[in-house]
Amino acid sequence: MALYSEKVMDHFRNPRNVGIIEDADGVGEVGNAKCGDIMKMYLKIDDGVISDVKFETFGCGSAIASSSMATELIKGKPVEDAMELTNKAVAEALDGLPAYKMHCSVLAEEAIRSAIDDYNSKINQGKAPEK
Repeated sequence: MALYSEKVMDHFRNPRNVGIIEDADGVGEVGNAKCGDIMKMYLKIDDGVISDVKFETFGCGSAIASSSMATELIKGKPVEDAMELTNKAVAEALDGLPAYKMHCSVLAEEAIRSAIDDYNSKINQGKAPEK
C-alpha cells in the first residue's frame, strides 16, 4: 500500500489556490515548531461568504496537500461553515494521512480559524467593511 493517497499526491503536485490575496479581508499564519511547517491563509469575504482563498505553505508534501484541500473545502462557503472545518475533515477529504502527518491537517484547520479570527477582529474594530 502506498504511504500517501492519490488525492494527497495530486494536491501536492498540483496545489489549488496557491498565492497571496493582496487586499485580503482576513489573514492567518500558523506554524509547527517541531516540524518547521508554516501555513499562511488569505481570505476574501463577500456577504459573509468566502469568495476567494489563497495559501502559502512552507513545509512537506502533506502540509501542502492539507492547505490545498482545506482551501477547496471552504471556498464558496459561509464563514460560519468554514469555522466548523476540522482537521479530520481535511484528512478524510484527502483519503487519509499517515498518523505522523496528521499535524499537517491540524495546521490547515488552525490557519483557517486564524484568518477568520483576523477578519472578525477587523470587523469588530471597524477596519474591514462588513460585506
